[in-house]
Order: sequence, then C-alpha cells, then structure tokens
Amino acid sequence: MIIPLRSITREEVVDHYDDLDLFYREVWGEHVHHGLWSSGSESAEEATQQLVRRLAERVGIARHDRVVDIGSGYGATARQLVEEHGTTVTAITLSSAQHAFAMKTRPGSANPHYRLGDWLENDLADASFDCAIAIESTEHMHDKAAAFQHVYRVLVPGGRAGICAWIAADTPRAWMVRHLLEPICREGRLPGMGTESDYRGLLESAGLDIELVEDLSPAVASTWRRSIGRVAVRIARDGRYRSYLTSSRSRNREFAITLLRILAAYRTGAMRYLLFVARRPPA
Repeated sequence: MIIPLRSITREEVVDHYDDLDLFYREVWGEHVHHGLWSSGSESAEEATQQLVRRLAERVGIARHDRVVDIGSGYGATARQLVEEHGTTVTAITLSSAQHAFAMKTRPGSANPHYRLGDWLENDLADASFDCAIAIESTEHMHDKAAAFQHVYRVLVPGGRAGICAWIAADTPRAWMVRHLLEPICREGRLPGMGTESDYRGLLESAGLDIELVEDLSPAVASTWRRSIGRVAVRIARDGRYRSYLTSSRSRNREFAITLLRILAAYRTGAMRYLLFVARRPPA
C-alpha cells in the first residue's frame, strides 16, 4: 500500500471535489472517471460510457437488479445503468457539490436515488442489493477493509461487486514511489493506493470470492494525455483557470501537476488500472 507522507482526512477528500467541482465537470464531464478507449476515435463521453458498459458486462448487471453505486460523483454512471439496464440504483457520494448537481438532473425522479454520505458510515440495510459498484472511489477511503466489509454486508447472498481502481505496481522502484505514487496520493487526496495483492487480500478478507481481475491500463491510460490537452487549452483561453492556478488561496491547484504524474505513472508501469469482480458466496 502506498501511503502519503501526511495523513489525508475525509474532509480533504470532500474539499478536493467541492473546490474543483466546476473544473471537473468542464474537463471530464459528468462521468468523473477514466474513459475506455477501444478505437481511439471515441469522444471523452463515449469512452467514459464504454467503461461503465465494460463494468456492467463483467459484473453481469441485469434488468431489475438493485445496484448501489459507491462514490457516485455526479450520478452519471447511476443514470446510465438505469437507462441502459433498467436497474434500480442508489448512488452515494461524499461531495455536496456533486450531490447537488445530481439532484438537479432529474427533479422528482426517485431512480436513481441520490444520497449524500460516507460509505464507511452508511446505514443501508443488510442484504439489500444485487450488485455493488465502485468506480475510482475506494482509493479515497482511509479504511478500505471496512469499505469492502460494507460491500459484503449490503449484498444479497450470491450478489456481485465490481471495483475499478487505481492500483500501484506490486514492487515499484524507489523513484516511482518518491516522484510519482506518493505525490499522486498526497495531491489527489488519496489516503492510500493499494496494489493488486492488497485489493485481493482486502476483498477475500471481507468474505468475497474474486471471480475476475482485468487489467484495463492500456485501454484507459490515454485519458490523461487527452485531459492534459483539454486543461492546457482552457488555461490558454479561460482566465478562470489561470486565476485559480496562480492564486495562493487555491487549495487544490497542485492537481494540475498531478495530471502529468499520473500519465508518467502509467507509461512507466508504476500505476495500473484494474477491474475486480467479486461475489458474496451463496447462502
């Protein structure tokens, strides 16, 4: 497990997403996660939707499944699952800015059901979901063991979980940790970035049976090259970006540098992107 040099609090994670809310939506769109690039000609929106479809396919999400989306961001994944699979989705996020945006997308609609809260302190009923998904959210949780224990708890016997996560190399070189992985954790507000071995151990310790581990790194890595390009264009054309990056009052401006670190981490093999599929054993 890669641990940042200083502890990252829950409040810092919330502040990161609330503070960068407008920039995230303008640069990444409503899906605040990697895209899956098959042909390379996809738009950013198409690529992010393809990642959700890959996850849904691997997990086996079916019509009428009850799904919990852990760390749901602006709710785009939840809405896509409702539209494309006919599921009932409960979407939970820490960020008040993301929750407020999600609530405005479909006023009066009960599906998805958006919740503002901490997955580590959730009060969802035991055995109440057929599927649980987490796209790039477990990295922000300081107690990953508890996070997966909650996954086990809320799944019905035989229920499935799909986890997409930023993963550190099992044996990164010292310079990779010092110049890439540790700063990525600190600047990106990640309390810890696990290895594949870490995640396997955490899932199994929670009582979940691992059915698939798929390395999506080659298909998602170009997300960062493209994102850096979009940010560069906005810095050149939009004074708000320049003002934010040059102001000492901007609490998360170092994340612009993190974009470059992440791209380098993928290209050097210091970081990977894995999809884990696990199941709560049948009763």
